[in-house]
Amino acid sequence: MEYKTSIRYRKKKLKQLLQCINKYENEIVSALYDDFKKPEFEAIVTETSFVISDLKHTLKNINKWSRPKRVFPSLLNFPSSDYIINEPYGKVLIIAPWNYPFQLAFCPLIAAVAAGNQVVLKPSELTPNTSKIISKIVAEVFDTNHVEVREGGIEIAQQLLHQRWDYIFFTGSVAVGKIVAKAAAEFMTPVTLELGGKNPCIISADCNVKLTAKRIIWGKFLNAGQTCIAPDYLLVDSKIKPKIVAALIDEIQLAYGENPELSGDFPRIINNKNWLRLVELLKNETILYGGQTNENDNYIAPTLLDEPKLESGVMKEEIFGPILPILSYDNEQEIESIISHYEKPLSLYVFSNNTAWTKKIMNTYSFGGGCINDTVIHFSNKRLPFGGVGNSGIGAYHGQLSFDTFSHRKSIVKKANWLDLPFRYAPYKNKINLLKKLLNWF
Repeated sequence: MEYKTSIRYRKKKLKQLLQCINKYENEIVSALYDDFKKPEFEAIVTETSFVISDLKHTLKNINKWSRPKRVFPSLLNFPSSDYIINEPYGKVLIIAPWNYPFQLAFCPLIAAVAAGNQVVLKPSELTPNTSKIISKIVAEVFDTNHVEVREGGIEIAQQLLHQRWDYIFFTGSVAVGKIVAKAAAEFMTPVTLELGGKNPCIISADCNVKLTAKRIIWGKFLNAGQTCIAPDYLLVDSKIKPKIVAALIDEIQLAYGENPELSGDFPRIINNKNWLRLVELLKNETILYGGQTNENDNYIAPTLLDEPKLESGVMKEEIFGPILPILSYDNEQEIESIISHYEKPLSLYVFSNNTAWTKKIMNTYSFGGGCINDTVIHFSNKRLPFGGVGNSGIGAYHGQLSFDTFSHRKSIVKKANWLDLPFRYAPYKNKINLLKKLLNWF
């Protein structure tokens, strides 16, 4: 039980984990490439370096995060000292996704271990090479009664969800998130659900067209669009739509060349099932650019679509691939009509040089988090909570909030014995007026 009670032991294990990840970084990068041709640069930036940074940040701050926190006592309890203890939940289940299979397995794992929990980690079966190296690292660092990896498909996930847990952390689709929530409700188990949605990207006529296009192309086609916070569709002021389309095409070519299939910087779709789903979304749509596919390699080119109908397949669900619909608007009412057509998104982006207008957009709509004049980058700040709202998720994490997510905050009042005011004790006769006066003071 040392992992539960000893901060020193937790730090020892996290330091060993840091050393192990550094040792196997090349193998991790290779595994990610073998699973879906994730480029080395993206693998390092969004997977290994992200996890290493999270580990170092946790090791630096774990003593501060874990110590009891004194709070100002209530005068009604005078004299007393009041404080909060961070207590581990106990047995934690973490179910990781396939799109960032290393990062989104280890970041919650690091926090759960730092908070003193036992952990069972279920990596994605769709990235078998990455799952294998995750299992190797965990087995090398942790005892099985502390942290254990359970590889396998849907049947393993179902078995795990039928068991009783003290906390469940899930990253994935809305549909599976509902299954997880239902299973957790059976035992009143608290959950964090990191889901997704159709993330709008609003572009006003006064934006910097070239820079806007560059930042959208990067955020959208990072990981071949298989990112829960990627822009899902563009809402472009009709006055500048031709300029935006031309700039987007230029930036695709600058990033990936005339034929992105030959680029070493463009990943593939995770498997044939998802490839077929995405290809189906392209049917009967007007393609402005791209659209090329290769089933043998699960390849879909960066693709721009022109004005799809809201009832079309590509606009009914989160795309989660390298397809970017472009819709135009003439006024704010049209923006509101389109965004309100969907559930609350995980992210929202707006590009404009009008500070008042961007502030209005950010205050008008409910979403998990977002950016003004950029995309995706809010995820990287450990001081910002990351999580959804409504259909896009429950709970948030990153930085200290990750530690707090896996900790029960236990409230303690230590009452002194040197003074015991008789006011609160029965009999209560003639105490009502004094009680009301006291309560008005607090």
